[in-house]
Amino acid sequence: MHTGAADRLREPVAERLGVLETAALLRELTAGLIALTDFDEALLALVRVTRDAVAGVRWCGFTALRAGEPAGVAASDERLAGLDDLRNGPDSPAMSAIRRREMILAVDLAGETRWPAWTARARDLGVHGVISAPVDIDDQVIGAVNLYAEAPDLLTPQHQLIAMLLAEHAGLLLAAVRDRGRRVALAGERDASMLQDGVVGQAVGVIMTQRGCAPAEALDVLRTAASALDIPLREVAERLVRTVSRQRDT
Repeated sequence: MHTGAADRLREPVAERLGVLETAALLRELTAGLIALTDFDEALLALVRVTRDAVAGVRWCGFTALRAGEPAGVAASDERLAGLDDLRNGPDSPAMSAIRRREMILAVDLAGETRWPAWTARARDLGVHGVISAPVDIDDQVIGAVNLYAEAPDLLTPQHQLIAMLLAEHAGLLLAAVRDRGRRVALAGERDASMLQDGVVGQAVGVIMTQRGCAPAEALDVLRTAASALDIPLREVAERLVRTVSRQRDT
């Protein structure tokens, strides 16, 4: 078979493998982040899953800009965390991707001139290629996911496609993580407020004594009872406190 014909036969196979690899990555990311409520934990899961799932990518990092806060960093290898940290210098592929809102590619850092200080650090750490893709999360957080190769010319157009799909999917997943985190925080504030309510606090104390459980678990018991009886939580608390008071009086 002629070489050209053989190459044409191999191309669809490589393309299919790329699609399968990308689908597996997105599926694993979804499974790993679907229940998380901590944003930093989600970033760490994202970079580790990506590092392990994408052939040719030796390390992965994430640079996050949060309104009113220092830039956040997650790295699949702590040794390389400084490459994603803007405190070590804002001139980097990640910052270029964030500023320009487009993917940044450097397949061989040996001749790279766009980020001199960053490139020197990267090469000292064994990094020879990088793709940085911007990630839109919500109106308070933007960032970039950074894919690193340990040899020049390893990063291909297929890696660029993966990075683009990864950035889009990661933005949706991380936005959901932040939303769940906000809901959990609000629920915690409501719980704290409820525990300050005299009768609810007393009822929680009764349940804690009876069951030997924590305040949050005792409050959940009250909520479950209120839902089962279809009456307000405060009324359930009042009934419990009255019952216990009568028992003590007798």
